[in-house]
Amino acid sequence: MPITIADVATRAGVSKTTVSRVLNGKGEVDHRTADRVRAVITDLGYVPSARAVNLARGRTRVVGMLVPALTWPWMGEVLQGAIDVVEAEAYGLLLFTCNRGDESMRRFASQVSARSFDGLLVVEPEGTLDYITGLHRRGLPVILIDDRGQQPGFPSVRTTNTDGAHAAAAHLLGLGRHRPLMITGPLRFGCTRERSAGFLRAYAEAGRPVPADHQVTGDFTFECGRDAVRRLLHAGVPFDAVFAHNDLSAAGALQALRDAGRGVPQDVAVVGFDDLPLAGHTHPPLTSVRQPLREMGAAAARLLIAHLTGTPLPDTPTVIPTSFAARASTRVT
Repeated sequence: MPITIADVATRAGVSKTTVSRVLNGKGEVDHRTADRVRAVITDLGYVPSARAVNLARGRTRVVGMLVPALTWPWMGEVLQGAIDVVEAEAYGLLLFTCNRGDESMRRFASQVSARSFDGLLVVEPEGTLDYITGLHRRGLPVILIDDRGQQPGFPSVRTTNTDGAHAAAAHLLGLGRHRPLMITGPLRFGCTRERSAGFLRAYAEAGRPVPADHQVTGDFTFECGRDAVRRLLHAGVPFDAVFAHNDLSAAGALQALRDAGRGVPQDVAVVGFDDLPLAGHTHPPLTSVRQPLREMGAAAARLLIAHLTGTPLPDTPTVIPTSFAARASTRVT
């Protein structure tokens, strides 16, 4: 059987509290008593768990991470970025998903109460921002990896949705595409509003405002992109480009255009948003606004761990800009 702190205390003739104080260097312990405890530790070969020692010191060297679900197409990129930093700094990562709604959040809350981690990275499960804000106000260090254009009352890492969509519009305008179809995400998300604003502004500045019947509200799914293009083709609405607010709905648009016998990009150019690995494997490969997902996860983890070692958290969001990846869905080769 493994040697426990109780075994050390019994052999040394002291309490478990005294052994703990010797191990962690906390509290006043007579030097002869401390020497005796250390000798017993050596004789018995007792190895205290790192978690027990860190808890006694008021820290766990574990970072919590709360996400909606791992099924989101880009979640793996964010998670890998965070993990790269956490592991490099010799911390552990405790991952919480919100697959089961309120039940998942109750389990998460129990781990918060148990002080199972030192700080929290969050990709916000929808509807939990007020709760997460309350954790921050009660002293838990929190960094939001902001995928929706939120304005939280605590530190966050975000990207340039508006500029990215503006770049997509500039690219299409440069190709002479003056009648774009825009397939948005859910209108309740800040990122949807930002991407719409950037894209529409660029076309308005060019004297080519996008009419309302060329703006379709979607839900970031493959099906919404496919169905939006099918509906407009069936209705005879003319368009020479598609800008979808994510790669998955852009892939759906590609499918609908292929089914209808429309050439991409000869007849219709298509641009997505995110630049997931999927974008390089569609037919044809998808031009996309690159959202720096892995970099956002890594930046958030660096901010949190730096704070846990004494660096104040920033007062303003950390912004990592989008970039642009042009592929065959807009370039005639």
